[in-house]
Parts: sequence; structure tokens; C-alpha cells
Amino acid sequence: MSPSESDLTKALVDEVRQAHDSGTRLHLIGADTKPFLGLSVEGRRLSLREHRGIVHYEPAELVLTARAGTPLSEIHHLLAAQGQWLPFEPPSFGSSATLGGTIACGLSGPARPFFGAARDFVLGVRLLDGRGRVLRFGGEMIKNVAGFDVARLVTGAQGTLGALLEISLKVSPKPSASETLTWEEGQKDAVRVLSELAVKPFSLSAACHDGERLFLRLSGTEAGVRAAAKRIGGDRLADPDAFWRSLRERTHPFFSMPGAIWRLSVPPATLPLAPGAGALLIDWGGAQRWWKGSAEPAVVWEWARSMGGHAALLDSGRCQMQPLDPALFALQKRLKAAFDPKGILNPGRLYDER
Repeated sequence: MSPSESDLTKALVDEVRQAHDSGTRLHLIGADTKPFLGLSVEGRRLSLREHRGIVHYEPAELVLTARAGTPLSEIHHLLAAQGQWLPFEPPSFGSSATLGGTIACGLSGPARPFFGAARDFVLGVRLLDGRGRVLRFGGEMIKNVAGFDVARLVTGAQGTLGALLEISLKVSPKPSASETLTWEEGQKDAVRVLSELAVKPFSLSAACHDGERLFLRLSGTEAGVRAAAKRIGGDRLADPDAFWRSLRERTHPFFSMPGAIWRLSVPPATLPLAPGAGALLIDWGGAQRWWKGSAEPAVVWEWARSMGGHAALLDSGRCQMQPLDPALFALQKRLKAAFDPKGILNPGRLYDER
């Protein structure tokens, strides 16, 4: 094992078992780059950051397994050397971001509607549950679906069902060519254009409207990208990597505008565009909308429900999730009880569990 690798499974198991026996609440944490994605957790900090290292990587099989504390940047570097990447294009929100934190938060970037979400690439996990048991779900073979739903279930659960110890991912060859086109377009017209393009055989890998201009990224073979760009038209963006990175990492000027920001997740062609007046940035081909407007949370949540979606409020660095329907909340509590019967793992991170 190299100096950059460390298997802390035994120590982590001991800590969780002791916490379970004493009823001590634990705040699971990696690099702490994403505290704004959930509610604050009160409990003893249990760091997984030093539980790190590549367990297995087989480029020919397009499979990688790594421990939770492995830096996401290390994963990117390793894959890039083989001409591969993580197609769900996860944001980092900091250079120290870990793979475990990324999967625990279920984060995906601009490519998500075109290549799939983070959970679509999780083949299997090793999970430390609230009793201190190490459980394995799924595996490394793409055809192995045993426990696959559970591996997907813990993606985005933010540590409330267990501490991720290892994650096995499906990776992909990186497209050989990419180009971003842009032109001025009204936002309603942009949603219409995106809906029309979605059913055409263009190799779209990202689509966004920043309030003034529409941005389309094409990815694929040189010939395919060139032919699609010619048919679609528009101006070629000089530094597309910087633009999409600013969107992925939320450093685009839109996100620094004053005021609370809402994340609206709705069907791509949804009109009206938002619950009311305000600044709007459209991503994911229309399915993810960032809105800065003034409205009571209950009003926004009802609008999102009526549109077949959901919403979350980011205010002062904290996330306020849309309340679950009673039936779904009851199911979540049963899942929590099955994996963490004493409720010691990241209690209250996603919802008020009282």
C-alpha cells in the first residue's frame, strides 16, 4: 500500500460500534466541501478523509473502485491518463473534495441529462451501517445487478443510511471532440429550442441559458461534432472549459448575485419558467433552474409540485429541502431505521427527523 493509501475500515467500524452502543450521534464528514447541501448535523465528527486509495482500476473493463476518502482530483487524473472520465461530470466545490462525499451527495454536473446521473454509474458500494456492520451491495461487473438498487439508494443519502467505505464506478472513454455554440435567445424561446433539439440526433452533452444567451455543448467524434455544429449554427465559444466549469462549480457570476437562491428541478419544457419574477439561469436542458426571486417557501414548493418537480432553497449557505409527502417520508424513516436503528448517522442532515 502506497503512502497515499490508507484502509481505516477496522478503526471506523470500532468507532461506529461504540457510538451505536452508547447512542452517540455521529457527523460523518469527508473534506467538508459541501456543508451547504444539507441541514446542520449535531454530533461527534467522524472523518473518512484518510480512508483513501484506489482499490482496483481496470481501464479495459471501464470499472474503478476506490475508498471514500480518495480525492476526486486523483480520480480525474487517473482516468484522464487513460483517455477516460466520469460522464456525470461531478462538481467538486473545492480542490480537496473526495469521491465518497461526491457520491454521498449525489452530485452531477452539466452532462447529467445527456449521459446520466451519478447514481447511474454506481455499480456497487461497501457501506458501514449504524450498527457498525460492513455491508456490500452490487459489485464491479456491469452485468452484476445484485443489490444494485441499494447502491443507487445510498447515492445522495448524504450519509444518513451509512458511511460509504468503497465505491465501484462505471467509467467511460472521453469524447474525442467537443465544441460549445452560443447565441442570444430569449429564455422561453430557449426552452422551446432545447425541447426540439432533445429529439434530434445531435451529440449534445450540455445545454444552458444564462439569462441572455443559450449555450450548447456538442461532444463526440470530430466528424459528428463538426456536422452537428454546422446544422445548429451559432458562435463558437472561445473558452468552453472555463464556462462549463463555472456552471458546474457554481462560480458563474449568476451565483454571486445578492439574495437567496432556489434550485428548481422540473420537466425540461415546463412553463412558466419559474414561480415568479427574478433572475433565472437554466441548466440541464431546462430540467434544472436556478432562480433568485422573492417568495415564501411554501409557495415555491407548491409551484414545483404542480409542475411535477421539486425545489430546494439555498439561503446563507444552508439548504432547505422541499418537505416530502407523508407516504414518502414514512418510507424514508423505515429505510433509516433498517440501516441505522438508533439514528446516530448524520441525524437531520436531509430533513427534520423528529
